[in-house]
Amino acid sequence: MATMATKLTLTGTGLTIKDVAEVAAGARVQLTDDPEARRAIEASRRFIEDAVARNEPIYGVTTCFGGMADRVVPNDEAAELQRNMVWAHKSASGALIPKEDVRAGMLLRANSLVRGISGIRPRVLERFEIFLNADVTPHVHEFGSIGASGDLVPLAYIAGCLTGRDAAYKVDFKGAEMDSVTALSLLGLEPLPLEAKEALALMNGTSVMTGIAANCVYRMAHLLALTMGAHGLMMQGLHATNQSFHPFIHNHKPHTGQIWAAEQAMALLNGSRIIRDELGGNAIHREGKLIQDRYSIRCLPQYLGPLVDGFWQVAREIEVEANSVTDNPLIDVENEATYHCGNFLGQYVGEGMDRLRHIVGMAAKHLDVQIALLVTPQFNNGLPPSLVGNPAREVSTGLKAAQIAANSIMPVLTFYGNPLVPHFPTHAEQFNQNVNSLGYGSANLARQSLDVFEQYLALSLLFAVQAVDLRTYAEEGHYDARQTLSPATVSLYEAVREVTGVAISEGKPFIWNDQDQFLDEHIAVILADIRAQGKVLRGVNGIAASLLNY
Repeated sequence: MATMATKLTLTGTGLTIKDVAEVAAGARVQLTDDPEARRAIEASRRFIEDAVARNEPIYGVTTCFGGMADRVVPNDEAAELQRNMVWAHKSASGALIPKEDVRAGMLLRANSLVRGISGIRPRVLERFEIFLNADVTPHVHEFGSIGASGDLVPLAYIAGCLTGRDAAYKVDFKGAEMDSVTALSLLGLEPLPLEAKEALALMNGTSVMTGIAANCVYRMAHLLALTMGAHGLMMQGLHATNQSFHPFIHNHKPHTGQIWAAEQAMALLNGSRIIRDELGGNAIHREGKLIQDRYSIRCLPQYLGPLVDGFWQVAREIEVEANSVTDNPLIDVENEATYHCGNFLGQYVGEGMDRLRHIVGMAAKHLDVQIALLVTPQFNNGLPPSLVGNPAREVSTGLKAAQIAANSIMPVLTFYGNPLVPHFPTHAEQFNQNVNSLGYGSANLARQSLDVFEQYLALSLLFAVQAVDLRTYAEEGHYDARQTLSPATVSLYEAVREVTGVAISEGKPFIWNDQDQFLDEHIAVILADIRAQGKVLRGVNGIAASLLNY
């Protein structure tokens, strides 16, 4: 694990999703000082130099690229081929992707190259370490990669900045925008012309899309944990039973995710005074009430279980990709061989990010149903309509407008859940890249989906906190839900009250009269706290940790 005070050592293996997220957020790195690793890097470089000297046919080294690979390149132009490759791929458009995603991509490119089978000089590789530790981040755009031959265009911008190819390549230098040549000078570096194979080594891989994906997986673990925390509060607000989560049930349908979700629900409800404690196996008969909860509660493990299993599968695949060598060709020095391959195809990333967006949409849809139960007197087991706080004020409408706002977001998230990967173009680059992953586009969409999901969760927490205050009043005659909530949900409840600045009181619930506050201000501060990984997420840290244990 890396922190701002320590350094993460890159060995080509062993990176976790958490490692990537920490470096993306600013943690420092160091290339391995293992002598064997250094010898492997230098040996693969010598292999390329010797092959060029002998005019051996190697794709992208002594031939041109892709659909032009039938064009032979003389050995005296092998270096110029690489320099031109970077220049030619300065063709991106669109907004800049976040600095954190670029840092993650740089980390993963370095982690791939340090394995020593890509033919790059150590001094080129060392620039990743210098830039990351100096907080110098290339500008990379959101459009330009189809994820086939890796992230050629995004990685070309990184390569152009690392080597000082031209002042047209821009960087973020500790928060200030400047050209890459000036940045190199401030770092005490000279421009570094690329030699044979090196542009391929820098550009031909899945590193940026995988970096974005790793950041998305890390964020999703926390947002899925917050989803579970919100359900824990909402189920208490709805006076739900804990019986539906009994191990007896789930041991007889033992999907891993389902068991996890049932265990989390049990833990979130344990010790609550505002649920129906029916773990003994016999439901409590209530006149005029359903003997069992509606599906969104009773089937919570069966619904969320597949989403959790899917999340874990995506996390494992992205972690494998983060520890892979993804350029072409690869060099087997020991057997004096070069292997032309397709490790640069980002299919695992594309499919994984398509699936992650689907999971986001399904999770939001489930919360949306719980909200609908909470605001509807026919279904909420005795709470006021739209969770109105002050029953004596006839004009108050409670969270009616907030539900409409939530309804406006949820369909957007399910729309984001539509797959991108099946829509790949078949004609790319003279039909050479005739299958492509669209992993970069899918990963960027996943980041956007999570941005929206955070807003939806901020809204959802208004309903959850208001509901448990009102349920506490219905059961015990006061509004301080801390006294009735399960111990596992008190911290999340308190976090929402703290960041919104609404003091906890026995005399009033979270939202009392409509004119007491603007709901959008509450939403904004909860959202800001979530994005800062502040008090709200700390309220579900234990759940997030279990999700990252894949």
